[in-house]
Amino acid sequence: MLRRGFFTNKKVVKMASCAGLIILLCLAPLIMGSYSIHLAILVLMYIIITSSLRTIYISGQLSLGHAAFVGIGAYTSAILAIRLDWTPWGTILLGGLAAMVAGILIGLPFSRLRAIYFAMASLFLGIMITALIAVFPELTQSYTGLMNIPRLFGFPKEPYYYFFLGLTVLTLFVLYRIEHSRVGMTLKAVAQSHLAASSIGISESRARILALGIGCFFAGLAGAGYAHYSTLIAPTDFALMPSIYLLVYLLVGGTGSFAGPIVGAIVLVLIPYLMGGFKGFAPFFLAGALILVIFLIPQGIVSLPDRTKSWIRKLHKRRVSESAS
Repeated sequence: MLRRGFFTNKKVVKMASCAGLIILLCLAPLIMGSYSIHLAILVLMYIIITSSLRTIYISGQLSLGHAAFVGIGAYTSAILAIRLDWTPWGTILLGGLAAMVAGILIGLPFSRLRAIYFAMASLFLGIMITALIAVFPELTQSYTGLMNIPRLFGFPKEPYYYFFLGLTVLTLFVLYRIEHSRVGMTLKAVAQSHLAASSIGISESRARILALGIGCFFAGLAGAGYAHYSTLIAPTDFALMPSIYLLVYLLVGGTGSFAGPIVGAIVLVLIPYLMGGFKGFAPFFLAGALILVIFLIPQGIVSLPDRTKSWIRKLHKRRVSESAS
């Protein structure tokens, strides 16, 4: 009874903390300037995309072309809104579905590739997708960029902040439930040992295709929302380097925890904008942060509180042993 009560209370505290955080985030625009709201929108968007990348990662796949699926969502929504005059509220969902279908179609022939082989395949596929976007100038305006994309709201940034906040909460809720469901256990089982998973009737290819579909869907949603926020998109926005940045956000934040990509996106998206005149050195900073994390805290920034507690305990034990001797 005591144990049940303890866990129930712990769960209530966690839910209350999440609710309090959401309330604070809802009130944040009241004290934030226009530029700060813009940065918050970017952070929320990258939290969605990086978290969707982790869903693919927990199935044992490392995608190096994830930004291309963000671009599929963005261009699908923008082109439908411009050419067919459809409402952006409908085209955003279609953008997510288009990215999901693309992810599944790509996953069908490549789902059995593992480790570096899938990573290299996803890298070249991402490059190919962004190149294809550029070779249809009638639709995409090529590298000059697709302009005058219809807005969801007017010019104030506050409605877009609340839109991305709602989309982020929804995405994290769905991905969290998936990861802690039977589907999530299946994906992790395939990642740990595809042979063991196959021996109990789990289809490796189906699990990985499912992970690709889920991850690409939410990446496409974020891209579609971004297109109607920025009103200008170009193939370079979804090329190789953005995909590499997403991978760095995931690795630095921590791949072993659901909060990892959230922490990684918050820290690494904001820092270049806080560097002022040194913003051009942001890629070097990201590379340095990745190297430090790999060698010093392999579990990512999200593990720092636990590691700090461990270091303090070890230091305390050492001092106690020295004083006793």
